[in-house]
Amino acid sequence: MPEIIPNFHPIFVHFTVALLSLSVVLFVVTPFVNPPLKEQWQTVARWALWFGAGITIITGIAGLHAYNTVAHDTPSHLAMTDHRNWAIVAIVLFLALAAWSIIWVRKGRALGLVFVVCMVIAGVVLASTAWRGGEVVYRYGLGVMSLPKAEGEGHSHSHGNGEGDDHSSSNSVDNTHDDMSDMEMDFSGMDEMTNDGGNEHEH
Repeated sequence: MPEIIPNFHPIFVHFTVALLSLSVVLFVVTPFVNPPLKEQWQTVARWALWFGAGITIITGIAGLHAYNTVAHDTPSHLAMTDHRNWAIVAIVLFLALAAWSIIWVRKGRALGLVFVVCMVIAGVVLASTAWRGGEVVYRYGLGVMSLPKAEGEGHSHSHGNGEGDDHSSSNSVDNTHDDMSDMEMDFSGMDEMTNDGGNEHEH
């Protein structure tokens, strides 16, 4: 297992969301498209659904593995369980829709309005599942190896190359600029430095 991630679920889930979302959108807009694009988009919509449903099986298995192995507390467990339950519904819906479309295509029958409505419903469930998955990671921090420590509105730190970096708010920058403009600049030593020909400076 790669060290940067606790499991493979974050990898496969993006293919699931992308392919199935594309399929939903194409099935919705294709009836309003003129030939020959109509037939082409219908083909793309079906293949996106079939590939998406196939990879969703892998996504679901990886998700169950993550559910049973990722360290969590009580609040994050509730959020994770909610995400899992929505994911199960989404997986069942899209597998059923994929099977439906395969049967209809093999019979040479067109997928009608009822199928498109079911695809939209499944797409809403998928979006809700993805939203809850984002909540699990970005709100509860599940599967995250390290979280940055907040240092206030403005702070400074050094990077790996030893150079310092100052992150401050725009107000601090403006205030510093105003203070600098009020200062009387003394350039009396510039001539001596130029004559000495020195080129050393601090980073």
